[in-house]
Amino acid sequence: MKVLITAVLVASAVAVPTQATAATPDQPGQQLAVPRQVTAMQTDFGLTAQQAKERLKVETAATKLVPLAQRAAGAAFGGTWYDATKQRLVVGVTSAAVADAVRATGADVTVVPATAKQLDQRKAAVDKLAGKAVPAAVTGWSVDARTGSVVVNVQAGKHSQAVDAFVAKVSKAGAVTVREVVAQAPRTFAAGTVGGDPYYTGNVRCSIGFSVHGGYVSAGHCSPGVGARTRGWDGSNQGFFRGASFPGNDYSWVQIDSGWWTVPVVLGWGQVSDALVRGSWEAPIGTSVCRSGSTTHWHCGTVTGKNETVNYGNGQLFYGATKTNVCAEGGDSGGSFITGDQAQGVTSGGWGNCSSGGETWFQPVNEILGTYGLTLHTA
Repeated sequence: MKVLITAVLVASAVAVPTQATAATPDQPGQQLAVPRQVTAMQTDFGLTAQQAKERLKVETAATKLVPLAQRAAGAAFGGTWYDATKQRLVVGVTSAAVADAVRATGADVTVVPATAKQLDQRKAAVDKLAGKAVPAAVTGWSVDARTGSVVVNVQAGKHSQAVDAFVAKVSKAGAVTVREVVAQAPRTFAAGTVGGDPYYTGNVRCSIGFSVHGGYVSAGHCSPGVGARTRGWDGSNQGFFRGASFPGNDYSWVQIDSGWWTVPVVLGWGQVSDALVRGSWEAPIGTSVCRSGSTTHWHCGTVTGKNETVNYGNGQLFYGATKTNVCAEGGDSGGSFITGDQAQGVTSGGWGNCSSGGETWFQPVNEILGTYGLTLHTA
């Protein structure tokens, strides 16, 4: 019983960062390290404890350079990514004239063909042209800052006339690149009711993302609609959905009833210490990220893409997703993605499982906070 109560206090209100637009550190120079989080990183990355600690340290420093480097690049800013081999943040710029100013922030610089703003505009045009009738073999599309193009992902061996027609249609927004990927069709990670898990709505089980003052945020596809009731691990009324959006976005927020309360914690499931949440610095592509969910518990990987459009099939498209190579399974939907002690987002869906591997996308948390004007509960 004691274990169940602990799970409720944590799972019924898993934690999160500061404000809707939060991206300021609580203390200058604070490291994004969580006690014993390195244990999970050792398992999933094959690192020693010291290597995991060092990885967190250098990735923290790189993450905190992003806003400084972006300001230095100005209108020539072409995006960022993390070079794990060199352990350096790389900033793309469209003009060599700003290179020295960007290097002065501590980042590496490379010239790229398009600005981040131009790429985002082109991807938005592709989203509009694509509509809802997307071939099942097209798993999604995203921008690639390094090549300055929009990349359409197609399942390997499933190229067809329908795919060619789709590519021709979206190419009206500008040249696109087709990339074959070894992947199954993405799906959301909700699941049927299983006893002892964080929260239920109808006959669906999902996972709590992060605590906000007055409730918590989770995935939008877990919600039957605004006003729908949620139940806690014990089946008692827990709260109700005050907002939800899916498809398009994949986020929701639940206002909790009296008798439940929020805590700034992500559950470690006994694999690692429960993680305190102290902010919401957005980790760049290439950095480590870990996920907590009610089915497969704690797993780690890296951020592999941003602002992706994911095709869940049947006209269900998810825009603005962040892609990772972290595994997940049914029931993990809505769960927390966190880097160190910084909230990143809530689990949406993906393909594969935690036995053979796969990919998972998440909804960035700061967008949820900004949409609903929520304040994250932080330690």
